[in-house]
Amino acid sequence: MPKAKLLFFCQNCGFESTKWMGQCPGCKEWNTFAEEPQAAVPKKTAAGSVRKDAPHPKTLSEIEVSQTARMTTGMGELDRVLGGGIVQGSLVLVGGDPGIGKSTLLLQVCRNLSAAGKKVLYISGEESLQQIRLRAERMGTFTDLLLILCETSLETIREAIARIQPEVVIIDSIQTMYNENVSSAPGSVSQVRESTGVLMQIAKGMNITIFIVGHVTKEGVVAGPRVLEHMVDTVLYFEGDRYASYRILRGVKNRFGSTNEIGVFEMRGSGLAEVTNPSEYMLEGKPEGASGSIVACTMEGTRPVLLEVQALVCQSNLAFPRRTAAGTDLNRANLLMAVLEKRAGLRLSSCDAYINIAGGIRMNEPALDLGIALAIASSMRDMPIDEKTIAFGEIGLSGEVRSVTMAEQRVREAKKLGFTTVILPAGCKKQASRVEGIELIPVKNVREAIQAIL
Repeated sequence: MPKAKLLFFCQNCGFESTKWMGQCPGCKEWNTFAEEPQAAVPKKTAAGSVRKDAPHPKTLSEIEVSQTARMTTGMGELDRVLGGGIVQGSLVLVGGDPGIGKSTLLLQVCRNLSAAGKKVLYISGEESLQQIRLRAERMGTFTDLLLILCETSLETIREAIARIQPEVVIIDSIQTMYNENVSSAPGSVSQVRESTGVLMQIAKGMNITIFIVGHVTKEGVVAGPRVLEHMVDTVLYFEGDRYASYRILRGVKNRFGSTNEIGVFEMRGSGLAEVTNPSEYMLEGKPEGASGSIVACTMEGTRPVLLEVQALVCQSNLAFPRRTAAGTDLNRANLLMAVLEKRAGLRLSSCDAYINIAGGIRMNEPALDLGIALAIASSMRDMPIDEKTIAFGEIGLSGEVRSVTMAEQRVREAKKLGFTTVILPAGCKKQASRVEGIELIPVKNVREAIQAIL
């Protein structure tokens, strides 16, 4: 065996280098490189020789595929994000800020799976058995099919999984696990990467579904190398303010389903409760008769979500007016304000502008453009918009209102929640006209949209 050599890894993104550098070329962060020994690699087989146990390639017709049904988690919102349920033998990464509810969600999944007759193994490297018991007692009753193990050694965990043969395994968290073959400290780039590789072999080799909990950095990405996200089958992120009651589970990567779906949960004393109608939840507390407020419709996968867009425009005393956006892209908001000034005649260059998506949710779909533009125009003229009106549509640089997808589903959701008027692109009128009992106002440009409601 050759000697192990020393390498330098970026603790933020996992960039590998043979020497120390002040700034990481990958993520552009400063002073993030740490020295870690690289595991020794055995010598390669001599050229021309063939191993007896070498695998033989197969054609597609020779590969047998069993159409097994997905395993439901007992939580419809989580099943939606996973693409219909748990795929057997998959490796799922769940990331989020500390205290956001990752462990609570997975412990509830363990309760539902064990109640359905599935053997589940919950492995914790952060909490003791007594702490897990206290947290579980707040959620309800658990069956004896749920087994708890407090361990951080991957070799011991492998032996326990091989002996127990569970159907689902929870690893909480990957930053506490360590591989004895890697000499670096737990939580380092090398340990996280090698530990995930071992868990991937267990999941694929034993056909066991493994959920991995991963902590995130201040930028919102999983701590450790980004290669961790490439190794797993599904990446789920928990979003939302830890001090607020709601949580949003978003699929970032999914080899077995769509990555556009979201699940909405509400944190309660007994755990996470599903929010089956996010639109009604997001619109709760909407002010009446206030200018600069309108309801817009955005799509998250196959689910339409209605949310309130707020804007506050006022004269500025500064040389450079202040612009702020919460819940949407600030550059996009500046672009829309430039379009309103050029195409609709609104004098916004000397005004401060503050834009907010109520509820703390973050949305960047282009269909949100029309709602933002109308909210800005309403605040600028100090004229309220009818409370039963919603708007959706993409705005181009020429001021045109472009068509968006799934117009019928958006209008149907608006009708279900009691809205009577929809401002929509003219190109979407044909599809949206299938929904009866609601007034449609098609517009071709942003000037027509402002004239229609103000």
